[in-house]
Amino acid sequence: MGQYAVRRFLYLLMVLLVVSAITFFIMHQIPGGPFSTEKKLNPTVLQNLNQKYHLDDPLPTQYADYMVDIFIPRVTSQEKVFSVTDDYLVNINLPLVDDAALRWINFGPSYKSPTLSVNDIVRDHLPVSAQLGVLALLVAMIIGIPLGILAALRKNTTVDYISMGTAILGVSVPVIVLGPTLKYIFAVELGWVPTSGWGDFDQMILPAFALGFAQSALLARLTRASLLQVLNEDYIRTAYAKGLRQRRVVIVHAMKNAMIPVMTIIGPLFAALITGTFVTERVFGIPGLGSYFVTSITNRDYSVIMGTTLIFAFFIVVANFLVDLTYAWLDPRIRLS
Repeated sequence: MGQYAVRRFLYLLMVLLVVSAITFFIMHQIPGGPFSTEKKLNPTVLQNLNQKYHLDDPLPTQYADYMVDIFIPRVTSQEKVFSVTDDYLVNINLPLVDDAALRWINFGPSYKSPTLSVNDIVRDHLPVSAQLGVLALLVAMIIGIPLGILAALRKNTTVDYISMGTAILGVSVPVIVLGPTLKYIFAVELGWVPTSGWGDFDQMILPAFALGFAQSALLARLTRASLLQVLNEDYIRTAYAKGLRQRRVVIVHAMKNAMIPVMTIIGPLFAALITGTFVTERVFGIPGLGSYFVTSITNRDYSVIMGTTLIFAFFIVVANFLVDLTYAWLDPRIRLS
C-alpha cells in the first residue's frame, strides 16, 4: 500500500507537470496577450506592464519561474504582507521556529484584476463551486443509482421503461434549458425558492437538482447495464440456489461488483462538478469558479488559466486515486501493490 501511494504521488506530480507545460505553451501561442484590448495601449505602457509581470522574458524562463512558485515551498521569517504577486495558498506557522512560516503554492496575480491574486479568486469562489458540486453529485447518486437498480431488477417491464425514459430525458435536456425551466416554475410562478444567489439552503435546491439530474441519467444507465451483467454470473445463480432472498443477493453479492464501473465514472464526475460548471453558475447567479475559468480564456488572463487548469487536474488525479482505493474494498480480488 505504501509503495502504491508513493507511485501515485509521483504520478500526480508528473500529470500536473505535463498539464502545466501543455497549457502554458499553448496559451502563449494565441495571438495577443492579457493587455491586448480593442483600444491599443501606448507601446511604452505595454512594455512597462510586460516588464512588471516578466512577460518579456523567454517562455522557458517564465515557465520555470512560475512552476517554482507553485511547487517549491518556502520557509520565511518575514511578516506576511499582502501582495498580489507574493500571495501563497498555504501559510502555516512553524511552532519550533520563532516567527517562521511555511508558504507554498503561489499562482501569481490576475492580469485583468490588478488588485486580486489568483489565490484570492480560488479562496473566494472554489468553496462555492465545491458546495454546488457535492450537492449535485449527491442528487445524481440518489436519483441515478436507485433508478438503475430498479431498471435492472425489472428488466423489460414498465418500471424499466419509466426509469430509462427518465434517464434519456436527463441526457437530452441540457442544463441551459432545464435551469431556466425550473426557475420559471418553482421560483417565478410558485415562489417556493429564490431565483438566484447562493448561501441559504433554499438557494441551493434548484441549481443542485438541475446540475445533478443530467448526471443522474448517466449513472442510471451505467448502473443498469453493470447490474444486468453481474446478475447473469454463476455465483449469483448459486446464491439464489442456496435460498437467499433477492434483497440479500442484490445488496450483498451483486451490487459490490456492479458498482465498480459506476465508481470509475463517479471519480472524474466529482472532480468536474466540484471545480465549477459555468452554465449552471450563470443561470442561477452563483459566484463560483466556473465563470472565471471561462472568462480567463477569452481575456487571456494567463495566471488564472494556469491556476484553474492545475486545480482541475489536481482534483481529477486525486479523485481517480480515491476510486482506485474503493476498488479494493468493492472487490477483494483487487490488490493495490
